[in-house]
Amino acid sequence: MIANTATTSVSSPPKSQRRSIRPIAAAALHGIASQGEHLLAIDATNGYLLQIDPDSDDTVILNSDSWSDFLDATGLAVAGDTLWFTRGESVYFCSLAGDLTPQHFVSLSYPANGIGVWESTIYVTCQRSSEILIFSRRTGKEITSLYAPGIGKENITVKAEELWVCDPAEQTVFCLDRATGEILFSLLTPFESPTGLAFYTDPRTGEEMLYVAYAGEEAYIRDNPNAEPNHELQYRDRTFIHPLYFRYYQDRHYALSNGYLVEMSYVEELSPLDPVELQNLEWRIALPAETPRQKIRNIEPVGLPFTEEIQNGQRVAVFKFDSLTSEERHLFGWKALLEVWGIKYQFQPRDGENLPELPAELRHYLVDDDNLAMESDTIRRAAKEAVGKETNLLWKMYNIRNYVYDKLSYGIQPHIDTPDVVLERGIASCGEYLGVLLALARLNGIACRTVGRYKCPSDSHTSGVPLQPDFNHVWMEFYLPGFGWLPMESNPDDIAEGGPYPTRFFMGLAWYHAEMGKGIPFEMLKSQEIPLNKEQVSIGDLAINHVRFTILEELMPESD
Repeated sequence: MIANTATTSVSSPPKSQRRSIRPIAAAALHGIASQGEHLLAIDATNGYLLQIDPDSDDTVILNSDSWSDFLDATGLAVAGDTLWFTRGESVYFCSLAGDLTPQHFVSLSYPANGIGVWESTIYVTCQRSSEILIFSRRTGKEITSLYAPGIGKENITVKAEELWVCDPAEQTVFCLDRATGEILFSLLTPFESPTGLAFYTDPRTGEEMLYVAYAGEEAYIRDNPNAEPNHELQYRDRTFIHPLYFRYYQDRHYALSNGYLVEMSYVEELSPLDPVELQNLEWRIALPAETPRQKIRNIEPVGLPFTEEIQNGQRVAVFKFDSLTSEERHLFGWKALLEVWGIKYQFQPRDGENLPELPAELRHYLVDDDNLAMESDTIRRAAKEAVGKETNLLWKMYNIRNYVYDKLSYGIQPHIDTPDVVLERGIASCGEYLGVLLALARLNGIACRTVGRYKCPSDSHTSGVPLQPDFNHVWMEFYLPGFGWLPMESNPDDIAEGGPYPTRFFMGLAWYHAEMGKGIPFEMLKSQEIPLNKEQVSIGDLAINHVRFTILEELMPESD
């Protein structure tokens, strides 16, 4: 959850960019390892030990006669001419120079997930015990164990004095100190369900990069001539290997990972449902924000021109109409060229203690300014239960998040209710999750604000094609005095009834989040300088919004 140390080397991104690797016939890649010019990978579904050319995807099955011995294998490591892998509760090894006959090394009480080898030491991850078990290669005896950083079935590789662990449930790669197990930093992966990782050195350039394997399913539309209608929804295996580009900015307390250049447009199509006539109308739409993980290359108007103003530190486009009637039709909005990155903040537990006073200009983020029901008995009682006797700000926020996840389950609602109603109902949309989180945090003295507004469809392999998000989305930021605003998702980490919950989006955001309108309404109408509320006129009744994302290219963090 919170990093326990802050010293590590910083990655320099490779000079050349590499593409995704898609091995032929692979169904579910798990452990991967580097061997000379090739990558080795275990396909757990087929039992194949694959040798893969990263440049061409050329794929060779090395265990043609012993594939059944590798069925359901997960972890994979190579040390010299010896191959190590995990299967079920056991760890095996075999000679790459021989017939690949597995030999038993050790068995655990629970399933063994991943394996890493460094000289005479074997590292094995085990989800059931929440540990990284450390064995002597010579004796097979357990030496000690380290606490596993995530909640999923983790895989592992070793690089000098560091352990690198990927967790599919966390959508995260952790870099740990090999001696102590302390988290040095963590990285959000650009795709869901990372299942294996390995460092690979390009034999031509000498550049080192971190490859991560992914495995899961994808939906597709199948054309079935025997069905009526002939198009039907199906699912198929999806597995590939992709570079993880990253840079850890130790002095800034965060790490950036794979970025993308994205064109985003937000456009309103004026099409009133009912007769309306408005005079001297100002239609305000928030613009994308400049943040550590989001950079603006360009913003331009679409349809009609706009003027720009700053509202509470946020950029807002203002479209002005002398008069607006139901007989008119217009397109108006903006188009932005954005650099977006995955970001994960790194803080030690002590960073939540002995904090300076909240700046006076941020105290309005402690009050009920958005129907948060902070005076209700239900919310006040929940605010006390959520934190108990905890005083550390970071742990308080973490406990509030877990408390809300314990009480709520996700479900789309026809409208947003107040937090007291939401808690009693137990089912909430992202906006309702957010309302409860804001109320409980503010009652516990944590300044926080609403952030949003959309997420780009997350398949970055779909480049050059306009993509449309299914929903808008909101999350939050909370303020750490002495540092600044930290992000936290509203509901996506609430993935299991009763937990445990991943921490991927606690102080972190994926590359596909588009940030705008921090602490202000995303869209607002003013007539004669007076804000119009929903009872007077609804934006949804006046216009249809069109939201597009186009992924243009993948980016790599720049060296300082």
